[in-house]
Amino acid sequence: MTSTLTEPNLIEILANGQQMPCFSSRREPTVLADIYQEDINIAIWQRQFDQPLVDATNQFITSHPNFNKSLNVSPESAYETLQYATDGNAPELLLRNIAELVDMFCYLFELEDAGLRLATLNSAMCPRFHVDQVPCRLVTTYHGTATQWLANNAIDRSKLGRGSNGLPDAESGLYNAENDIQHLSVGDVALLKGERWIGNENKGLVHRSPNIQSSETRLLLTLDFG
Repeated sequence: MTSTLTEPNLIEILANGQQMPCFSSRREPTVLADIYQEDINIAIWQRQFDQPLVDATNQFITSHPNFNKSLNVSPESAYETLQYATDGNAPELLLRNIAELVDMFCYLFELEDAGLRLATLNSAMCPRFHVDQVPCRLVTTYHGTATQWLANNAIDRSKLGRGSNGLPDAESGLYNAENDIQHLSVGDVALLKGERWIGNENKGLVHRSPNIQSSETRLLLTLDFG
């Protein structure tokens, strides 16, 4: 089984004197600044949704079951751009929540704009473990099963991509056991450090999209450097 790194699990790790290399997670959004630390390649804001945002998300999925758009947005234009892209019939609460993340992302990295992707998914977008060829990517799942990832000390990077020799991740030797796989929770806002972050070559976060059941829908938001 996969394991969610919730607060109790973190306490258990610390109590046992174990370390979680590359990983930082808290319930405050300020945790995202930890991505600037050299030994951190995933920073997770354990964000909790209130019921109005849950309802707004469900409403969006119902009215936009096949939505998948990539947009260039700035903190000033994000809300209006999303309104236009969704034909003006998406819940305001959801769009303003997304616009707030755009503002945070651009502020943290001193960006004028960002590349936004919002997608309603019914299948895994990237089912194999991989690294991103970007400096850093923000990932958050508004609904459905969230992103899975592996800690640096749990992987053999030589088994990524062609190194797997065509074998599934579970058989290639990329990781030792299923309980090495960590996964984000719905609402978590994660910054995933990629291969193009200066000084992070061959240390990008290894992650993949989760398997999605036939009856399940996932609403995914990603932000990249513009």
